[in-house]
Amino acid sequence: MSAIEIAVAEPHDLPAITEIYNDVIATTTAVFALAPTSEVERRSWIAAREAAGYPVLVARSAGTVVGFGSFGEFRGVWPGYRYSVEHSVHVHTDFRGRGIGSAIVRRLLAEASAMGKHVMIGGIDATNVASLRMHERLGFDRVAHLHEVGHKFGRWLDLILVQRFLDGAGAHRD
Repeated sequence: MSAIEIAVAEPHDLPAITEIYNDVIATTTAVFALAPTSEVERRSWIAAREAAGYPVLVARSAGTVVGFGSFGEFRGVWPGYRYSVEHSVHVHTDFRGRGIGSAIVRRLLAEASAMGKHVMIGGIDATNVASLRMHERLGFDRVAHLHEVGHKFGRWLDLILVQRFLDGAGAHRD
């Protein structure tokens, strides 16, 4: 495999981002979405992230998008949560287990830290052992186990919340 480049998503990355996300929707419980998305919806999602000042990153191998990730507001309707963000990361099925997800999350952690964020949160399907292990290796702690909060593929799904402090627990804010 060629070297992995992590970069800001560009408009020409949209078809690959949509393809990866639709495969995740169709074949995994990494997201609890049930129907495929469109390039129009993904374009709108990227535009909303960028308008809010949040990054959308892609991982490229030999110029091909093999993963993407971003973060956004956590419970954004309440300003008391303004120092917390929730991230997501998805890797093409043929490239999983090669450290690409970790590389994207490391860059997301750096971006969130540079923005003055305090905590990064992730929601992971309880059966997604690979993602849980990856997050633990990156310093995330399991902080909640929500039982049967999702339903997909004819079964109930548990959600595990993980978090990592970006600037140390108890860091001073305004």
